[in-house]
Order: sequence, then C-alpha cells, then structure tokens
Amino acid sequence: MPDMTNTPVACRNILLLQGLMGPLFRRLGQGLRKAGHNVHKINFNGGDRAFWRLPGGIDYRGSKAEWPDFLRGVIARHGITDVMLFGDCRDHHLAATAVCRDLKINVYVFEEGYLRPDWVTMEQGGVNGHSQLPRDPEWYRQTAATLPPVPPHSKVPFSFRRRAMEGLVYNAADVLTRWYYPHWNNHRPWHPLVEGMGWVRKLWRKSEREAAGASLVARLELSQAPYFLFPLQLDSDAQIRMHSPFVGIADALKRVLGSFAAHAPPDVRLVVKEHPLDNGVRDWEQETHDIAEKFGVADRVDYIAGGNIETLGARARGMVTINSTSGTFGLAMGVPVVVLGHAVYDMPDITCQDGLDSFWTRPVPPDPSTFAAFRRVLIDKCLIPGGFFSNEALDKVVQHAVARFEGHPLTPE
Repeated sequence: MPDMTNTPVACRNILLLQGLMGPLFRRLGQGLRKAGHNVHKINFNGGDRAFWRLPGGIDYRGSKAEWPDFLRGVIARHGITDVMLFGDCRDHHLAATAVCRDLKINVYVFEEGYLRPDWVTMEQGGVNGHSQLPRDPEWYRQTAATLPPVPPHSKVPFSFRRRAMEGLVYNAADVLTRWYYPHWNNHRPWHPLVEGMGWVRKLWRKSEREAAGASLVARLELSQAPYFLFPLQLDSDAQIRMHSPFVGIADALKRVLGSFAAHAPPDVRLVVKEHPLDNGVRDWEQETHDIAEKFGVADRVDYIAGGNIETLGARARGMVTINSTSGTFGLAMGVPVVVLGHAVYDMPDITCQDGLDSFWTRPVPPDPSTFAAFRRVLIDKCLIPGGFFSNEALDKVVQHAVARFEGHPLTPE
C-alpha cells in the first residue's frame, strides 16, 4: 500500500482540469492561490469558462486525439507539479491521469464522498474502481487502531434548487459557445438543451413529487411492511459504465427486479429510490413500473422520487446498490448491503458476499467494528468535510482541501 499522505509544501504549480458544474473549482483555485500556490485551469467548454472567471484559464479547443500532447505541453510550460480533477472516468481525465503517471505528476481526484452525508472524496491516484485502497478488512482494522479519533464533524446545507440552476447555467454556456470549442463532446449522454429541459420539468414538479414521496413513506411506516431499498445512481455515472457489469440504469433495474421476482419472499416489498440529482430526462418511475410488471411484481415494487434516504434506509431489511456511496450510508446504520459493481467498500465483514439472489433471504448486516475501522481509515486517507451545493459547504471543502493538499490533518470544526 503506497503512502497516500503529503508532506507540507511551499509553492506548488497546480493545474485544475474539469470540475463539477458550478463554482467548486473557482473557489478551490481562489483558496489555493490564497495559500501561496500558482493555479492554472483548463476549460473544455463554455460552461467551464463561465464558472472559472479567474486568471490562469487555458481554453482547450483541440480534439481528444490531440489532448495528451497538449497537456504535456501545458505541464512543461508552467512547471506543473500537481493536477486536480473531478471524476477520473471522463475521457479527457482518463488520458490525463495516464500522462501524469508517465510524468510522475500527482493527481488528486474529487468526487461525491464515499461516506454520506457531508463528506467529499479527495483521493490521490483515483477513486472507486481506480482507488489504491486495499479490499482487506484486516488491513483497515489494524490501520484504524493506530489513528486518533475523528475530529468533530457537522452537517452542511444542501440546495437542490441551487444544483439545478447551476446545471442550467453551465449547459446554456456550453451550448452558446460550441462554435468556439468545435471538438468538445460532453461525457454525458444527452445534449445540454435536453438535459436543461429535464431540469426545468423536475423543478416544476418538485412539490408534487415530494408530496407523493412523503405519502409513500407514511404508508410504509403505517403498514410495517418489510422492504428492501434500491437507490438508483445517475444514468450518466461513469462508475456504472466502467466499474459495473451494467450499461446503464435500465440494465441494472432489469437485473434487480428480475432477481427480486425470482428469489424474494412474497411478503417483502422493494422500494426504488430516484437519485436526488437525476436530471429528469428519462422517466425512471415509468420504466421501473414497466419492468416490474414484466416480472409480475408491480404490486410489490414502489418508486419514490423524493424522500430522505436516512428514514427509508433505517427501516429497510437491506440495501441493493451498484456501487453508490448510498451503500456506506446504509452500512453506517447497520443495514445489510449487497454491491453489484466494484466499490471501495465491498469486502468481507462489511458487505454481503453471497450475491444478489441469496441477499433477499439472507441479508447479513455489517460487522460494526470493521465498518468503524474502514470509516476511520477513509477519513484519514481520502475524505474531507463539506459538500458542493451551498456556500457553507464549499467553504469547508476549500479549507480542508487546501489543508489536505499541504499535508495538514483535519482540524475540529
């Protein structure tokens, strides 16, 4: 296992690639500059450029084939020592990490936190299926025993409306500047206008869908019916395409509902929960119903668009996930979890290892001490406090990202 800590550094030359839709990398760039580092940022489209608005921006207008050589030139020209990016499975980022490995350049990957809520992943080398962390529970138990307690940690606000509006602004800027970035092709499977309209429809129906979700939760609590929970991931999520056996969410729904129909006890229900950041382009509620009807279990399958995953997960008999961080949320509550793809937390003593078909009748809960050790090590190696969709959450991310980059431990909040 390589040493994934950093020694304190003086001035470094940092290159930011593509970030999350929104101001995350602008705020990070400001924080790194304030700490005395030199920061450059490559913009691949108008959305990137619209949210950067700082010196050091570099427009990349070439093709994917030309990208590795262009990146090598930027690294040489600016003496780049470190590269930061959001999501290591995007086409440009896959090529960039290969270049950086060849040049011995540090790569820091940001993602949604392995632990939820209120944590962000900042890991060297890669995340999830590309993570350098071992899958040996004994290693986590031994390593955690050498670490001090986790500093106090507090919740951060989250605004769905803010997330939706940032997505709309980003996509609009992308569409309006496609002439300037002629080779840009979004890693997401929809045209930005289509995705933008999906967000508009979702915002329009937000109150209605939240009310329907609250009604379903109330019915489940009143009936005391046993159920399993299947939180969906985003159909555009590269973690599905690259780190699971599925080509998309519809493929995963067929596998899960087919197994549920064939192997789950007849008195058990399945609750399918929509991802809170799904853009609404595809009607997953209708697709879930159609697939459930095909397998003859439509009367035992519920779909919820809103709802609190903590409330739903606490009463669930078990949780099915592809490789979502929702899995660690369930594990933290002692809920049995089965993983269908490749996840950093999928290992003996933490997740069920006998497969999906057996899970419906033999859901084994995680060993609390092993999961606590795993959690402690994750926080030490690759997690920082914060979130992406409020000013307070971004303040924490920037503060702790700069500290982690410079080799400082997490400090009490």
